[in-house]
Amino acid sequence: MTDLPTSRIDLKAVLHSSAPTVAMDDHSEGMSYLQSVPRRLVTLYLPLSIIVIVLLFPFYWMGLTAIKPDEQLLDLDKFNPFWTWNPTLKHFYKLLFESHYPMWLWNTMYVAVCATILSIIASVLAAYAIVRLRYKGANLVGGLIFLAYLVPPSILFIPLATVVFQYGLFDSPMALILTYPTILIPFSTWLLMGYFKTIPFELEECALIDGASRWQILIKIVLPLAIPGLISAFIFCFTLCWNEFIYALTFLQSTSNKTVPVAIVNEFVDGDIYRWGSLMAGALAGSLPLVILYAFFVEHYVSAMTGAVKE
Repeated sequence: MTDLPTSRIDLKAVLHSSAPTVAMDDHSEGMSYLQSVPRRLVTLYLPLSIIVIVLLFPFYWMGLTAIKPDEQLLDLDKFNPFWTWNPTLKHFYKLLFESHYPMWLWNTMYVAVCATILSIIASVLAAYAIVRLRYKGANLVGGLIFLAYLVPPSILFIPLATVVFQYGLFDSPMALILTYPTILIPFSTWLLMGYFKTIPFELEECALIDGASRWQILIKIVLPLAIPGLISAFIFCFTLCWNEFIYALTFLQSTSNKTVPVAIVNEFVDGDIYRWGSLMAGALAGSLPLVILYAFFVEHYVSAMTGAVKE
């Protein structure tokens, strides 16, 4: 009779001592393929290397072309096309001091910032109204707004050009500032709608019980929690404005009002003569602001893509 409790204690000890061992064995077996160097090279490092090369090669080629002397750009049979032993900054000097590139850069920045701010304000109000103000047909309105984003700009720029000309905005930055939101607001609204849905409704209900108005809820509760989503929408809008070509080509005519994407193509291409060094230098210098923007806010951008506030 005295052996039964002892056997039970021994059995429990054996079970508890063996359970972690089984778990550790399963864990080690499940991750054992990472310990194999050849398999790791094939499944991890080789695909990553290919992706990195494909993504970075255009920037390498752009930077290499920007620092190559003119004779190496014209005679690819005599000189190595993938490297240069005599780099030069002549193309950057011509770009910055012998052209209107600083003015083009300022025009691009001015238009992108103003159009982005207008689009974000309109998108925040539209997204909050669709998601938080419960009314019949809200989902339909959200779907129609997203469908508006699918309309290609190549269809809209002709009627918009007529409107811009009639209002006397042709060949001015204001033409772009007022037309860019037509392609920015739909997607930004759809993006913020998805982000606002992840913010718990209980927060607003508590604020309503305490006597807060809808405007106070939006400014003091929703927007502070939606900062990653706002940054993500801002990056999208700013990038699209910075790289936009069709509207800028259609609405701007004078050299002093052009933006970077249009100006470097119009000013550094003379008929069939392409000044590749200046073209690539302008493209490289024009991409630096976007690189800096993504470098500073990439964490917020990723968090907006993966989720928001958890209940």
